Amino acid sequence: MIVSLWAVPDESTAFLMSEFYRHFQHNSDKAAALRQAMLATRQKYKNPVDWAVFTLIVEAN
Repeated sequence: MIVSLWAVPDESTAFLMSEFYRHFQHNSDKAAALRQAMLATRQKYKNPVDWAVFTLIVEAN
């Protein structure tokens, strides 16, 4: 589950999620896919409010 720590604008969230799933298709490592999505979002949306607030919650093995 990917969650944000506070409200994030819809436009940058949609971009980040699209990037996440694009990267996740090529790499099944969810953390790496989220990192790549955050880096891509950071390039387009400079304000950290748009990309730095997301975190990944996974079930421990």
